[in-house]
This record gives sequence, structure tokens and C-alpha cells, in this order.
Amino acid sequence: MATGTPPGELRELSEEELVTRLREAKAELFNLRVQAATGQLDNHGRLQVIRREIARIYTIMRERELGLSEAPSDEVVEA
Repeated sequence: MATGTPPGELRELSEEELVTRLREAKAELFNLRVQAATGQLDNHGRLQVIRREIARIYTIMRERELGLSEAPSDEVVEA
């Protein structure tokens, strides 16, 4: 079974890293769709995994936009 990136791992990424992951996932989805259309796709489950990963990224970006969660800070907290 193909698995995607866990939401906890995505939440630890900065905005720039999320945008990069989103672009990569969309490019992979496009390639998978082309492979499916030409009959070359071996693992059809990967399509669903990538679609869900894109949805997770959009959800995390929207949560941050609404202020429901915050991007991780680069500051080191000393005790």
C-alpha cells in the first residue's frame, strides 16, 4: 500500500517548503495522469495518495492563513 507524507511532518515545514512540496506533488500527479491515460501506470493507488497529499498541504496552508495554526519558528528556545 502506498503511503504519503504524514500530516505531522507537513506541519513542521515552512511556507516556502510547503509550496515546493505542493509543486512537486502537482507535477507528479500530472505525470501519473499521463501514464494512466497511456496505459503505462502500474500503481493506480499512487494517484489517490498524491491527491490526498495535495489536499493536506492545502489544508495546512489554509489553517495558517486563518490563524488556526502557526508555521514553526526558527527561533531556538533556551531554558
